[in-house]
Amino acid sequence: MFPELEERVRDAISAHVETHYGVSVEIVIEKPPKPEFGELAIPVGFALAKSLKRSPRGIVEEISESITSIPGVESIEPAGAGYVNVRLDRAAYAQAVRTLPKETTASSEKIIVEHTNINPNKAAHIGHLRNAVLGDTLVRMLRALGYEVEIQNYIDNTGVQVADVVAAFHYLEQKTPAEVKILADDPDTQFDYYCWDLYARVSQLYEKDDSTRSWRSETLQAIEAGEGLQSKIADIVSNAIVNNHLKTMRRICVNYDVLPRESEILHLEFWSSAFELLKEKDAIYFEDQGKNKGCWVMPVELFKTKELAKSNEVIQGNNETSGISSDTREESKVIVRSDGTVTYVGKDIAYQLWKFGLLGKDFYYQPLFTDSKKHTVWVSSSKPTDNPGPKFGSGRKVYNVIDVRQSYLQDVVSGGLRALGFEQEAKDSIHFSYEMVALSPRCCTELGIELSEEDRRRPHVEVSGRKGLGVKADDLINILIENALEEVQIRHTEVSEKKQRAIATEIAIGALRYFMLKFTRTSVIAFDFQEALSFEGETGPYIQYAAVRARNILRKLVDRGETLPDFETELDMAAFRRQLKVEDFWQILLAASKRGSTIEKSITVGEPAQLARFGFHLAQTFNNFYHCYHILNEKDPERRIFLLWMTQFFLQELEQVLDTMGIPAPEVM
Repeated sequence: MFPELEERVRDAISAHVETHYGVSVEIVIEKPPKPEFGELAIPVGFALAKSLKRSPRGIVEEISESITSIPGVESIEPAGAGYVNVRLDRAAYAQAVRTLPKETTASSEKIIVEHTNINPNKAAHIGHLRNAVLGDTLVRMLRALGYEVEIQNYIDNTGVQVADVVAAFHYLEQKTPAEVKILADDPDTQFDYYCWDLYARVSQLYEKDDSTRSWRSETLQAIEAGEGLQSKIADIVSNAIVNNHLKTMRRICVNYDVLPRESEILHLEFWSSAFELLKEKDAIYFEDQGKNKGCWVMPVELFKTKELAKSNEVIQGNNETSGISSDTREESKVIVRSDGTVTYVGKDIAYQLWKFGLLGKDFYYQPLFTDSKKHTVWVSSSKPTDNPGPKFGSGRKVYNVIDVRQSYLQDVVSGGLRALGFEQEAKDSIHFSYEMVALSPRCCTELGIELSEEDRRRPHVEVSGRKGLGVKADDLINILIENALEEVQIRHTEVSEKKQRAIATEIAIGALRYFMLKFTRTSVIAFDFQEALSFEGETGPYIQYAAVRARNILRKLVDRGETLPDFETELDMAAFRRQLKVEDFWQILLAASKRGSTIEKSITVGEPAQLARFGFHLAQTFNNFYHCYHILNEKDPERRIFLLWMTQFFLQELEQVLDTMGIPAPEVM
């Protein structure tokens, strides 16, 4: 509602200025410094003073006198040296808020959001949770604004990380594909955990014995060719671990539409087509000398950020490294290695072209599973199937949710699009980056991680999956649930153990997701169990508890034998006008009704933390309202109905903002 009024005011003043003064200026809307000055402040006098050669104050006095009517506006007044202050019609605003349609207007613009993208070689870790939560919340915000959004989770099943685990099974443990399959199917093995340890072992072996590094190259070639024992093991490993990852993400309310796999990028010749296009446009060239001899490389002048090419330490996607020096990186980027295997970024250029519908090719698809809400998740296939599935890809805008260390690679991908003449698509390729997740020293202690005295004094402790020191996502979720369960058992002895655990799980999800969202994307997070699970302060449980409080008020009304009033009949314009003369009520309503504008701003600046902050302030506002007004015991009939309507409105907005953040709203806490 609030954004629509802002736009209406902006359009009215802009049209008036153009008609009366013959000039066009940007109408900027600000928030007045004090509530008594109104709801909107517009410094239009200053914007016009130079071109009209008049005083700003005189201009705004004239504008305020001339514009006599804007729907939803009570008055327009000159203010200060050159402002127009706007006061809204409070009763009309309340009635509009009450009658807002529940559904948003659909947009024909399709947006693709690619997120999670965990290498299918080991268990998901705490950093992957931040990626998935950010990506999922971005999807929910876009859908809340009416956009068609397709959620993709790219599966890098032919990359270095998978090759390392496959090499460990094949060379180190000397297991056959059949033996690996038995291991993967054994529920007691926790296969993704097993591979976590195996990946750490083989990584450490590479560092100790250079001769073992040939395992990686040989395995990569076998996987890309789709031939041999290593290729069969790779299929078993990646398929099993993808299923583990999906189970982990479903625990925190994250789902997907389609899982494009890197193997199909190769087998369906997506990469071959992209490779020919890149050569045709001279976007890459064959290097016949120096360190990159025998490689196909992209010249650095195609990249948007050359400094990143020089300084970024992680130069292959998903932490893949190739041993190319900083100096070489400054000159060019290897797209195809001298052994003929394709780097991550080469395959990603082909994938990005497909996302925009620019490749002239498509995957085949098969259903992976259908969840309890009858939503089917599809996976790419290299062979035709009886059920071709929906039409995927061909988006107008693409968000790639990948950590900040991959900025260089994202620039290379965009550079590839620009080199092929796809300037607009390059602009619409948005790297939705974020910083790493570390642990607080206190959290490390709770996880049983031994720290040095120096680490105990640090604000956060970095972890390393490659060294086997990472924190597995499922372990983190389990600990959050158990900690929340202790509190639930104290508060709700009357409910069953099953119900207690269900409540604790919802609280744990809320704690985790909010903690991942409340920090700006450029902030390094130091995760802390106690801070995340607190019922006080800026936490998910604090917002959940506010929703429970609002619901309890309405439940108590029913327990008294009363029914919720018919607000449309009981609260007409006159009633709203009387009640909203109370400044506190008006400011509360105004603050509680800005979810839509907050989501719009969060999308515009690319910062879900703004929505998280709004959710916290909304909960704070309701809790103040709850403590200040005895809703059910209010003696004045009209005031009581108004307070009940406000309670219902708060509950609606709290539930909506929680849902947009992917956080459950528990029945009790």
